[in-house]
Parts: sequence; C-alpha cells; structure tokens
Amino acid sequence: MEAKRDGTGVISYDPYLEPYRTKFQKRYQEYQTLRQKIINSEGSLHNFSEPFRRLGFKREVREGVSGWRFAEWAPGAREISLVGDFNSWNASAHVLQRDDFGVFSTFVRDVDGKSSIPHLSNLKILVTTSSGEQFFRIPAHMTYCVQDFKTNLFHGVMWDPPQTYRFKHPRPARPAALKIYESHVGIATQFPRVGTYKEFHSVLKHAKDTGYNAIQLMAIMEHSYYGSFGYHVTNFFAPSSRYGTPDELKELIDEAHGLGLTVLMDIVHSHASTHQEDGIANIDGSKHHYFHEGERGHHSLWDSKLFNYGLWEVSRFLLSNLRYWVEYFQFDGFRFDGVTSMLYHHHGISAGFSGDYREYFGDAVDEDAVRYLILANDVLHELLPGCITIAEDVSGMPTLCRPTFEGGIGFDYRLAMAIPDIWIKYLKEKTDEEWNMGHLVHTLTNRRWMEPVICYSESHDQALVGDKTLAFWLMDAQMYTNMSILSEKTPTVARGIALHKLIRALTQTLGGEGWLAFMGNEWGHPEWLDFPREGNNWSYHYARRQWNLPQDSLLRYQFLLNFDREFNLLEDQFKWLSCHESFISRKNEGDKLIVFEKAGLLFVFNFHPTQSFTNYKVGVNVPGKYKIIFHSDKENFGGSNNYDTSVDFFTQEDSWDGRRCSLLIYSVSRTLLVFRRV
Repeated sequence: MEAKRDGTGVISYDPYLEPYRTKFQKRYQEYQTLRQKIINSEGSLHNFSEPFRRLGFKREVREGVSGWRFAEWAPGAREISLVGDFNSWNASAHVLQRDDFGVFSTFVRDVDGKSSIPHLSNLKILVTTSSGEQFFRIPAHMTYCVQDFKTNLFHGVMWDPPQTYRFKHPRPARPAALKIYESHVGIATQFPRVGTYKEFHSVLKHAKDTGYNAIQLMAIMEHSYYGSFGYHVTNFFAPSSRYGTPDELKELIDEAHGLGLTVLMDIVHSHASTHQEDGIANIDGSKHHYFHEGERGHHSLWDSKLFNYGLWEVSRFLLSNLRYWVEYFQFDGFRFDGVTSMLYHHHGISAGFSGDYREYFGDAVDEDAVRYLILANDVLHELLPGCITIAEDVSGMPTLCRPTFEGGIGFDYRLAMAIPDIWIKYLKEKTDEEWNMGHLVHTLTNRRWMEPVICYSESHDQALVGDKTLAFWLMDAQMYTNMSILSEKTPTVARGIALHKLIRALTQTLGGEGWLAFMGNEWGHPEWLDFPREGNNWSYHYARRQWNLPQDSLLRYQFLLNFDREFNLLEDQFKWLSCHESFISRKNEGDKLIVFEKAGLLFVFNFHPTQSFTNYKVGVNVPGKYKIIFHSDKENFGGSNNYDTSVDFFTQEDSWDGRRCSLLIYSVSRTLLVFRRV
C-alpha cells in the first residue's frame, strides 16, 4: 500500500503514530506554507538557496563595467565598510548602502579590466553598531580565511585565482550500501603536525583498497580552534586553510571520485563558534543576529551559539551553505552533526529518551528547526537526486528517515549511536562470561522499520582523549609490548585481536544498512586522539595516525587490517548491508553462540572465551551442500587456522532452531564462520 502524500503517510507504517495525526498534518501544512512563501517571494527554492545570489561576493556587470558586488546581512548594524589590502584599509573608501531588510551592499569596480581586489588579498568589514561601537569582522560568506600567526586571528582572503580547479571525474553512482571511512585531513599523516589535502590522497587509496566506498570528511568548514575537532565553526563557506587551498580540496574530492569513492562532509548546522573576531557571532553588534537572543542562543555544554531557524535569512544562509559545498566542491552528501540539539528546545541536555512518543511530539520539539531540516533535505534531494543525508541523532526521533511528503524529516540514514556505547559498556563492566548474546542481538537489531541506519562499533568519539578505542580497551598496555610477532602472543593480545574482529563483523552484519569506521581504528590504532591544547602543552603527538604500524610485517596490526579488508570485500560480493531479511536462529547464552542467515549466507559467531564445539548443530533453512567461504581464524588475520575450508557440510533433514534442516559444524572459541550453499 502506497503511503499518503499529505504528511500522514508514516502512520501506515507505524499505527502507534495515529494519536499524533493532527501533529503530522500541522507540521506538513506549515512546511508547505513556508515553502510556498519562499517560492512566491524568491521565485523558486533554487533562487532562495543559490549561493552568493544575494549575499557575499559575486561578479557582476553594472553599466558596462565589471566588478565585485558585495553584500552582508547585518540588521543590527548602523554602518558597514568593506576594507582590506585593496583599499589600504580605508573605511571611507567603500561604505555599504543599507536596504529595508538590513542588507548592506556595495559594488567594487574593476580597474583597467582587472579586479580591484587582488587574489589572496586580505579583507574584512568594519562594522559600526547602533551605539557607535566599531569593530572588524570577517564577512559571513567569505570563502577563504587564513590565520595571522602574529595575532592568531583569522583574516578573510579573496580567493579568485586566474584559473580555478576543473573537475575531471564525474560523481560515482550512489552506493547500494555505504561503507564509510570517517576521516580527518589534519590528523591523517603519521607526523606530529597538521596534514594537508594533498597528503590525504594516500588515505583515499587506502580506503579504496580496504573495501570502503565512501569517505566522510570531518572539520572541513573553517574553525579557528583546531582542538574543537571542527565542530566550533567560525566560517561556514570557507574550507579550512590549515590543510591547503580551496582548489586543493577540490582536487582531493575529484581524486576520490576518480577512485569511485562517494565523498560526504561532516556539516555543522546545529551551532556555531562564539568567537566574534574570527566568526559570524555578533557580526552586526546585536548579540544575536543569526542566533536566538539571550540564554536560548547559547549551548551551555558546548559553549556555542544556537541558530534561530525561524528567521528567513538564517534559512537562506544555511541552505545556500549546503548548496555551496555540493555545487562548488562536488560533495555527494552530508552527515548532519548535532541533530538532537537542533530538534529539541532542551538540546538533549539532561534529557533521557525512553522511546515514549510523547517525548518526540510535545512542546519540547523545536518546530522551526524541524522545518529547516525538512527544507534542507528537500532542497538537497531536488538539487542532487543521489544526495546522501545522514542524521546524528541520539534521541531516536520517529520518522527522521522517511520522505517529507509522508510526514518524515527526509534524511536517508541515521547513525546507530547506541551500538558503540553497548560495546564499550560490555568491555568496561562485564567479564566475557557475562556477555549476553540476546541483549547484544537486540541492541544491534533494535531500529525503526524502513528507517535505514549507519552502524558502527566505534567512531571518532571513542578515539578521543578521555575514552578508549576498542583495541585499547581490549589490549591496553600490551599494545606497547606485545604487538610484535617476535614477542609472546599473550592471552590478552590473543583475546583482543579475536574480539576486535568479532565485534566489528557482528556489528556490520546485523547493525544496519550502512557501515562506518574511523580511520585507523580498523587496524586497532593504539592510544587515543588528542588535539594540541594548553593541557597537553600544545602537542601534536596524539593528533596523528601511525600508518607505519599496519605496514610493518613484524607487527600484529596487519592482521586486523587484513581482516577488515577481506570482510568488506566479502560484503561487496554478497551485499548483506542492503539485504533487508535475516533470520536469527540462535542466541545461546551458555554456549555464547549467535547464528543467523542473511544474504544467502549462514553466519556463526562463537563468543565463548574458552569453549570450542565439535559436531555443533545449527539450523539452516535451505537444504544442500555448504562450504566455509570465510572465517576469522586465518593466519593472516592473526588466528590459528583451525578450519579446513575444503570440507563439505551436508544438511540433515531434521529441523532445528526454527529452520527446516540443520548442519553439524566445528566452531572454535572466539571465531566467526561464514557458510554458503554450493
């Protein structure tokens, strides 16, 4: 049955939403009203969201003369001047004119057929407030900002090269199932310094070779404080100059496309940096401007500014920002950071989510933010039908990943944020004998029907200082002493390597419709991630990735990388991430086994710390001959190669665990077996 296209179609998938029918109808009607208002005023959503159409720098011809039109929305300002190297920072040379909507603009004519604002020249605006106070600010739509290391402040810089980068490769087709390599350009080298866009090309090749089909780039939007991990954005239209130039970022993305990799961007529209001299906070002197006034405009945990999504120009700013990254840099989609903070007036602070629907459809929901997210998803999917949007939401908001016409918010995926938490909880608080197979399976499979998720066993969050990666929880100090194949393979290291493989494999096979790994964690990167800050004496020692470790044939890191690569390639072949049907036949607490069929394969996970089983009966639905096509105990995975893959396994006619027939198998402690009918 096709869902209704009136904003209530989601109820046909989830009858428990019926009490909120009027809420869905109201939300959809208000969205349609806003959309039509934009079209009536601007001519189209395309016009409204077009980067630089109304604000920022744009090349124009006026009265036969070419030049730069510059405009800034600053309703709280009394006067604005454009200043920079081009006019010797003369505040009276280019005073902007104000219109009735608080938009200030000017036109800087070319001289002798050349731009009056040279490429790479410094720029700012001088703002005079209603009280007469004056200060310099970076224009909100500046596309390149560079730090002055004498003052540590950033300048706006004109980016207008004689020849801009031209893309050579088309966008790759949208993957049927995403396998995302979450990455940060600055920490992507093994050296204690900031990495560059050009150096990151080696990471692209690594991701491709390891079986990933998408790259997610973090910390691309300019942020004056490197230690914020890119989440305290100061300049929304400027790719971070720490790593190189805008054209070098374009070249990186083009290279990724040439390798067949989809490129996603970690977009931060949930909040902004409080830095005023470097960012968009308090550009017009009003103390709010793009943000809510007073306490409502301040995130108490993040110490950041919160957008007022109900304002016309805020929607224009954010929507044009999305289009800018898609059109100018050829990003293929976005992971929206901090969606929980956007969705609720309480921003998720001290709020527990039990799953009661009243938590999602009451007064706590910020409907202005919901309308913005619906609008953003519609604009992106209309602009680029294959665009991918992923929501970082911990609340479990129903309908987040359903189409907007059904009453959904329009995201393609949400992150399965409960999964890494449960793995860390097990490693911290439970002995191996206490691991509950049923609870693990429930956590991995407990998601809303027809709302796809990206699963992961760990991300950058678990790598940060103050937490530990899976490998570090598993092996801790012995990662420093016993990862050489010339040293003893201690019980701790043997357990760590075995469980690292099983945790990642079980999560990928049961946890969602897409997969994500943070760079380096796939091979068990040791230690934590820590950006230079006062507390560590501004050290870059932990702000890097030690690629030399898995490349060293004498170290055991290679085994985890080999496993990750081959398991990803196996998924390419059998496509279990895009398979929507599975049957979990066994969750045995005594034996610590999990058995299920998916994508035409039989998976057998043995989590028992000591017990191996001979002639162990497992259920399977299709009779015939089966063979082992993959197992985690291979020597090049750091195992003992206890399985004979030449053996044929024939089904018996007796039903078992709810399946039509059964197999008798050998299952080694802490290993994974994958069977296929042949």
